[in-house]
Amino acid sequence: MGSGRAIRATRSVERSLAVVTAAVAILLFGFVYIAEEILEGETRGFDEVILLSLRTPGDTARPIGPLWLQEMVRDFTALGSTGVLTVVTLAAVGWLLISRKQRMAGFVLLAVVGGVVLSSLLKIGFARPRPDLVPHAMAVFTLSFPSGHAMMSAVVYLTLGDLLARSQPSLAGKIYFLSLALVLTLLVGCSRVYLGVHWPTDVLAGWAAGASWALMCWLLMGHLQHAGLIEPENVDAANEKDGSDER
Repeated sequence: MGSGRAIRATRSVERSLAVVTAAVAILLFGFVYIAEEILEGETRGFDEVILLSLRTPGDTARPIGPLWLQEMVRDFTALGSTGVLTVVTLAAVGWLLISRKQRMAGFVLLAVVGGVVLSSLLKIGFARPRPDLVPHAMAVFTLSFPSGHAMMSAVVYLTLGDLLARSQPSLAGKIYFLSLALVLTLLVGCSRVYLGVHWPTDVLAGWAAGASWALMCWLLMGHLQHAGLIEPENVDAANEKDGSDER
């Protein structure tokens, strides 16, 4: 019976790896496709239609909706800011350190820093200007493609959401944390378009790049955990398992 459970567990892991690998491939293909279309000038019409649809007819300086909605969207976009994501990341790293998961804490920190470096390099490489079609509803200082807010919110929230989901014994708990991470990522990206500071394709590419980076980090972390180089999510459970194996 023990060998049967082990075989089923192995097959489950293999299926998960196959699904995640396929998802990474699809996301990377999506990013490359969007980038090529932008370089060829094929996305201008799509981007303009979306941006203008979110502005008051006859007054492109005003986003649609009441003032309280505009203020709420600014709050949403702050969830993807450098300051907020830094605080969230350091809080998670601190929690992992307190939980005696030093190597996992280091891995999470490196994953986020790697995402920041990748985002910066992509912005410099593509050097796409910010939207000039509508006035920006907030100040911006960097290049446009891909959206750093969209990409880094995907990197941080999806990575941390996955860690929390893995620590949950129930399927409902796993779904809750993954869904929460996904909703936060979507809110941040959509807010950038609503505020007129990014083309829609900037955000789509940011989501694709950020999600693929987070998934690749997930694959690498699983490999390192299997090799015993990173602590499992539940150290106590792992210790109990080791003790039962010794008996």
